[in-house]
Amino acid sequence: MSSLSELDCQRLAPITANEAFQALLVDIRERAQREEFDQQRYISDDVIERFKELGVYRALVPTRFGGEQRSPMEFCEMVEEISAADGSAGWVASFGMNPVYLAALPRATLEKLYANGPDVVFAGGIFPPQPADLHDGGFKVSGRWRFSSGCKGASLIGVGISPKNGETLGLPRLAVMSSEKVTIEETWNVVGLIGTGSHDVVIDGVVVPEEWTFVRGGASNLDEPMFRYPSLSFATQVLSVVGLGVARAALDYLSGMASGRFSVTGAPALADRPLAQMQMAKAEAELRAARAWFYEAMEDAWNSVVAGKPVSIEQTNLLRLSSTHATRVSAEVARTAQMLSGMTGVYRDNPLSRFVNDTLVITQHAFMGDMTYQNAGAIFFGNKPLPGYL
Repeated sequence: MSSLSELDCQRLAPITANEAFQALLVDIRERAQREEFDQQRYISDDVIERFKELGVYRALVPTRFGGEQRSPMEFCEMVEEISAADGSAGWVASFGMNPVYLAALPRATLEKLYANGPDVVFAGGIFPPQPADLHDGGFKVSGRWRFSSGCKGASLIGVGISPKNGETLGLPRLAVMSSEKVTIEETWNVVGLIGTGSHDVVIDGVVVPEEWTFVRGGASNLDEPMFRYPSLSFATQVLSVVGLGVARAALDYLSGMASGRFSVTGAPALADRPLAQMQMAKAEAELRAARAWFYEAMEDAWNSVVAGKPVSIEQTNLLRLSSTHATRVSAEVARTAQMLSGMTGVYRDNPLSRFVNDTLVITQHAFMGDMTYQNAGAIFFGNKPLPGYL
């Protein structure tokens, strides 16, 4: 058990305060502008290596395994800053939350997983769960899984399986294996978050020992505070915060270009137009308000965890609702910035086009759908949400 207390964890300097981290953000922003990540459809290997060096993938790993055991707020703030440099890079960095998933593995397996250090890069292709026969103390895994974000740079891959015993299927599990056992088929051909490399993974008859599998949504085998925080909510938050970072970048870009943006009709510069000033102020207010609620809900739940109290249904509901709200507001803000830019913002080489497309893709994620509002509303009325929401 780690001797590092939660208070000590909070006193760690932010990862983003590191000069090398800030230099990396400048590099990512420049390379994103050159469309490097979009053209190759994945985040370059050297960026992933620098993420590892700077602590992105060990941020949430318990200190007992050599990690930094940071809080969910610290992690999301880091992902948000990366996302302001490039949405795809932020999305891939967000999977540094993998210790929350992997904590459901047996402790002996976790010891092996982190035997060579805490900087494990994990990617998952969870859906659809594929039937897997019992085989020599494990499961024989075959199939194809979509939306495996970050798989090009991962050392470990997890895929969804349904254990098969005759004609009976057991509870869905995640089977974890070395990326060397997986074939990646580059099928990711989309309008936004292009650089995430969310390709298909294909597996043909790999036997995964049972101790390298775990029930999806199963209880954690670790007892650090992070593993008492609502895992599904956190999986949502690390993606929602990407939108907040991208929307921030959109407003900053618009502000930077506005003073020199003159109309072909002879109208005043964009920054001097009363309507543009009003719309800019409203967008700024909406983004800051959504961000404030997002982190407020997170901090409230985390305070309960640290105090040894269970996170309530009401708190969890606000985690989910504030995440979807942040995602929707981010997309609206990015679109507002593009509209204010006029025709300049529709060119492919204009960052605003990428910002808009990236934020819109986030709104399409299953975690951010309209069902969030239905489930949240049900709880507000004292009713039960649909299964899987909490």
